[in-house]
Amino acid sequence: MSGPVEVVLIVAAVGYLMVRRMIGEPAQAKQMLILPAVLSVVGLSTLSGEVKTPASLVFLVGTAAISIVLGVLRGASVRISRRDGTAFVRYTALTVGLWVANIVVKVGVNLALDAFDPQDAGGVSNSLMLTLGVGILAEGLVVLYRALRAGHQVMWTQGKDGAPAQTSPLLDNIQRNLTGRAAQWDTRSQHDMSERDTRPARRNLVP
Repeated sequence: MSGPVEVVLIVAAVGYLMVRRMIGEPAQAKQMLILPAVLSVVGLSTLSGEVKTPASLVFLVGTAAISIVLGVLRGASVRISRRDGTAFVRYTALTVGLWVANIVVKVGVNLALDAFDPQDAGGVSNSLMLTLGVGILAEGLVVLYRALRAGHQVMWTQGKDGAPAQTSPLLDNIQRNLTGRAAQWDTRSQHDMSERDTRPARRNLVP
């Protein structure tokens, strides 16, 4: 099983994240991408040599896949608005419910594997950091995509001691591409609608 200290730290980190985003905070790409990526890599490294059988590997991959799906759904449920010129994110009741479902699924998988094969349960139970990491990363990617596509400015990280927020040229370029494609799609859709509206009138003019 995961060490008690590790479990407490992970629970505290998730709780801190949930409280901050239930209150609402500016979207920070560094926080949404780098931190969960590091969490995932560290979690993967702790599993080295722990997953020894096909059954434990299947349970591990299945748990990670479910965490990613729930992370995507959480990202889609987050409320995004504009505040002080930048994207502002806030968890909804649905987001919190999906977090609870994620934890329940993780605990349920561990109990199921423990009943199915107690010898393999230890390796999968140590995957808590990995599964949470990939889920949070999936959530962050969806939130960033939605914010950029909506035209909101997304900072890379907040400045310290009154310093201005740091931006990312890569994110700015992605945003220009997304908003440009959206504008082209809207223009094309409006053009198609206008053509459909004028076609009956043209037919009526024919004797």
